[in-house]
Amino acid sequence: MSKGTVTRAFVVGHPIAHSRSPLIHGHWLAEHGIAGSYERIDVAPEAFPDFVSGLPGSGFAGGNVTIPHKEAACRLADALSPRAAKIGAVNTLVVGADGRILGDNTDAPGFIAHLDQSLGADWPRATGGTALVLGAGGAARAVVVGLAERGVARILVANRTPARAEALAALEPAQARAIAWEDLARWLPETGLLVNTTALGMAGQPPLDLDIAGLPGQAAVADIVYVPLETPLLAAARARGLAAVDGLGMLLHQAVPGFAAWFGVRPRVSEALRARLVADIAPR
Repeated sequence: MSKGTVTRAFVVGHPIAHSRSPLIHGHWLAEHGIAGSYERIDVAPEAFPDFVSGLPGSGFAGGNVTIPHKEAACRLADALSPRAAKIGAVNTLVVGADGRILGDNTDAPGFIAHLDQSLGADWPRATGGTALVLGAGGAARAVVVGLAERGVARILVANRTPARAEALAALEPAQARAIAWEDLARWLPETGLLVNTTALGMAGQPPLDLDIAGLPGQAAVADIVYVPLETPLLAAARARGLAAVDGLGMLLHQAVPGFAAWFGVRPRVSEALRARLVADIAPR
């Protein structure tokens, strides 16, 4: 990057005003003294193809993609990482020097990096090698792929629509299988890691109606919801003395690869950055 050059990146979605990604990337830009910018861009779904096709020559090195554009970005990118192709969704775009646009999905490694940081690198063995994932949407796809890549021996997937759970389990047929939502209580005693990827427990949504009394004493509970930071599910886990992993770390860690690709520096998820996001999330 030549002296005086300002590298630009973005987060695109519809709506986008709520995105906290500018806080994360702005913190890293300041921390590393990089002349760069990271901005929110609101693009309606019908205008998104033109937005992507216009990226080469726009001055943007790339950016993040959020709801509702992740699946469309997967179709519109010139090339996909193997992980993004498997998940069927893109949350990170990188514009190459040749103008070609690479689509990646960093949600999967972001989720795993937060588990490693929160539970220690030995968590797959310590939790017994069985994970139970609730939900079958885009986030669940990333979580299941990440768990499989991390070597989790058995991944159970439960969704109120059985066909969706079966389709998700088919992404990793050697390790994943679908189970009936009605049978959750039966499987809890064999679960070492419980992951909620649904919106249940999010601010404005009803709580997840699940009694976790059947989980073994060494189990860990993760919730990808981060508003509120302490969901009813995580509160119930802490009340039982179980390890509880909130959703904020996934948001922070998924941002690392994109920043490295756009700005040439691999940042660190620090306590200072987390505290900044926690303060922003906290009710005013």
